[in-house]
Amino acid sequence: MEINIQLKALADKIILLKDKIETEESTKHAFVLPFINILGYDTFNPTEVVPEFTADLGLKKGEKVDYAIFQDGAPILIIECKSWKEKLTIHNSQLFRYFHVTKTRFALLTNGITYQFFTDLDEKNKMDEKPFLEFDITSLKENVINEIIKFHKSNFDVNKIVNNASLLKYTTEIKKQIDNELQKPSNEFVKLFANKVYAGRLTEKVVDEFKDLVQKGFNQFISEKINDRLNAAINKENQKQKEESEEIVIPEDTKIITSEEELEGYRIVVAILRRKLPTNRIVYRDTQSYFGVLLDDNNRKPICRLHLNGSKKYISLFNDNKSEIRQPIQTIDDVYLFEKELLETIESYELA
Repeated sequence: MEINIQLKALADKIILLKDKIETEESTKHAFVLPFINILGYDTFNPTEVVPEFTADLGLKKGEKVDYAIFQDGAPILIIECKSWKEKLTIHNSQLFRYFHVTKTRFALLTNGITYQFFTDLDEKNKMDEKPFLEFDITSLKENVINEIIKFHKSNFDVNKIVNNASLLKYTTEIKKQIDNELQKPSNEFVKLFANKVYAGRLTEKVVDEFKDLVQKGFNQFISEKINDRLNAAINKENQKQKEESEEIVIPEDTKIITSEEELEGYRIVVAILRRKLPTNRIVYRDTQSYFGVLLDDNNRKPICRLHLNGSKKYISLFNDNKSEIRQPIQTIDDVYLFEKELLETIESYELA
């Protein structure tokens, strides 16, 4: 089974079971050990995955880290676990103390949901205070899965991971700074753009006024870029379907005309679901009776149907039993009101 499918299955299990997990020990067994297994390490082999790993730390004796993964007789990754209910903090972590007395270049701090990978980029043999890789296993992106794969037993290469860690760490930090600036622009960030468009003196009052303008401008720019890419993908798919349909002679009285309003409804459904699915899995089929949106182009997996050609407009939604439920809408923008139902429909198919 591919690692991305295994990670998705573990994420679904975590979402389902976490409220029933009460202790750190339960977190280890239910969430962390399965993750180690996904990386290809045998958790039942005490020479490969060592629980309660102990190393001599000067005057400190008997301190233990939860797990150490060994390869060729040497630890390659030490792991400290917390309960899934705990926030992770590296301060006072035993990982710091163990890192410099073992041969490992990597340490992992996790609560079974959030994973933080550390190495020694800032000072050799001293663990960095900031992780070079951090993720929430219940909301993984493809680029993060590619980084996780590098820790798989069959792929593990210390030098390759360390060489990439610096780029990964600083890219992550830059993304965090961008996010901070978009949420609450700093004076320096605002002045950078205000200086280019405002001819007057940047007083404190002017800078305050530009904060809102810069924030709105960036958010609109990002939204427009997303819409442009989405429309380009849809137009490409439409062109492909058009080329395919031109090869088939259709009697004039059975031709179906897909309206711009129907396509706009499809774009709204894609915009809602793209957080959970690749856009190429969301496909539309127009019929004489309705405009249908399907998962994986499968008639047995209807996402919704739009009825827009009559005097009254409707959207058909589907419950767990695939029963069709019609809801009236005034405009195509009302499709946004059914975000929860659309996401639940997708989740029911993915869990089936």
